[in-house]
Amino acid sequence: MAGESLDLYSDGAQPDPVRREATPFVGIRFACCSVYSRIYRNAQRTAYEGHCPRCAKKVQVRIGEGGTGSRFFEAT
Repeated sequence: MAGESLDLYSDGAQPDPVRREATPFVGIRFACCSVYSRIYRNAQRTAYEGHCPRCAKKVQVRIGEGGTGSRFFEAT
């Protein structure tokens, strides 16, 4: 438009990318509704907790010594 202007300036410097820690999770196949979802570690770091995204059935996978290294489970 006549009489209006927009000045843009960049010195070419890019901001440092924000580094976020990966949130630990395990994969769960909920047999109740035949659906897959992730559940995430709780704040106390004692278990992975979540629920079925369709019927809201709760599930908990405890963390402890002598456990498994598996990252995928099925909730029945």
